[in-house]
Amino acid sequence: MTRASAGGQGGQGGQDGGGSAGADAGADASADVERGGYRQELKRTLGPFQVFAISFAFISVAVGVFGTYDEVLRTAGPVGIWLWLIAAVGQTLVALVVAQFAARIPLSGSSYQWASRLANTRIGWWFGWLTFCYLAIAVVAIDNALASQSFMPLVGIAADEDTARVITLVVLAVQAVVAIASTRLVGWINSAAVGLEVALVVVVAIALVIAVLVTGDGSAANLTSRGVTAHAPDYFAVGGGLMLAMIMGLATLVGFDSAANLAEEAKDPHRSVPRAIVGSVVAAGILGMLFLIALTVAIQDVPRISADGSPVAAIMRENLGPAAEKVLLVAISFAFFGAGIVVMVSCSRLVYAMSRDARFPAHRVMRRVNPRTRTPVPATLLILALGFVLMVALPGAALLELITASTILPAVIYGATIVLYLAVRGRLGRQEGAFDLGRLELPVALCALAWTLLALFVLVTPREALVPVVVVAGLLLLGGLFFLGMLMYDRAALDTEPGEDTVGKGP
Repeated sequence: MTRASAGGQGGQGGQDGGGSAGADAGADASADVERGGYRQELKRTLGPFQVFAISFAFISVAVGVFGTYDEVLRTAGPVGIWLWLIAAVGQTLVALVVAQFAARIPLSGSSYQWASRLANTRIGWWFGWLTFCYLAIAVVAIDNALASQSFMPLVGIAADEDTARVITLVVLAVQAVVAIASTRLVGWINSAAVGLEVALVVVVAIALVIAVLVTGDGSAANLTSRGVTAHAPDYFAVGGGLMLAMIMGLATLVGFDSAANLAEEAKDPHRSVPRAIVGSVVAAGILGMLFLIALTVAIQDVPRISADGSPVAAIMRENLGPAAEKVLLVAISFAFFGAGIVVMVSCSRLVYAMSRDARFPAHRVMRRVNPRTRTPVPATLLILALGFVLMVALPGAALLELITASTILPAVIYGATIVLYLAVRGRLGRQEGAFDLGRLELPVALCALAWTLLALFVLVTPREALVPVVVVAGLLLLGGLFFLGMLMYDRAALDTEPGEDTVGKGP
């Protein structure tokens, strides 16, 4: 019996009594974990919308646009927003490939599990290490942005790096408490955050268009304007202004695979997780484009707004009044919080997944699951501790370079995942009713690979990317030292795979 085609074999725990169909889906999902060589320790509480909310909250359109729109205006001008469309299409192709894996191997650890079971354990370890580095840095980046870009302006605190760091530490601690207390609570928070964010983006976009039509301020001509970059000599050059504008989409439309890291806590993961992965990118791409168009049309003075440190808030303040700006900052703060907690939970599940295979430092501790909350408490506390270390130990410039480096890591991970898919797709089994591209899988995967290579080129060619590239190399070196230690002292952990004969392989 193949891992991808087996179903309905029973299982234990985590099932809701919502009728025979729901019970069968729960039993099949738990059986997937058992066929993977594990016990069902995590609690299955996440329904389809909550799984979608996990991926959408990580992407967080409002947060991404709020944090990068100023850079687009300064490097490419308002016309640079159209590169969002290209990024959205490209990342959707990547999501379709990732969803193919998620439908077949619904285990916590996502790409780490896929590579370990379909290539070999050593390659899988490197997938896990890169993803861990990315997520551990990302949670700090998101929470620090929450403090400095939305919460402090909201409550009237003057910009101050030390104050922002203290607030970041408090936010990290609150998120850890919530993540440990209940996965269901995390799902509720993210569902609320997603609902609020979607409402915010739609309402603000409509309100801005109405304001422009009523007052006559703003201009549709902004959509084709180069703004303050009109005479920039390197505008179309490699690493120039126009290319830099692509980073808004590349930095925002990532993390959609976070739902796969919580696959062992999702109901009917063969369907809900792949749909969440693809649906979150499509929804974010459409909403983000509408939001960007509305913001850009509503700009009354392009040079002045381009010079503003928070152009999104400034546009809302000028067109809709100070109260609207406050509402925006409240919603953005909540969206930041939701995104941060998703990253923390996703990272803790990856640590848990690698630890139960004895492939992570202090794995005997990190694999423990609290019997009452059924959450991996030590793994979550590790992410909190790393956040504290980064906030306290790193000076501002070094922290900024580390955060910038985290934009390169997902492109590397996605590119490697697509190469893995192309290498093993002939051995993948099928499950009736699960997500499947069918005959389109090869052309989609090839297009996704071409896109990822282009994205990496965009991310590493600017002069400003030199230090972040060196940081990524340093993280690889650090991982290499631990990997070498495993080969010398614990090779057995890399030579065995739980359930390896029955996972993800065709007949």
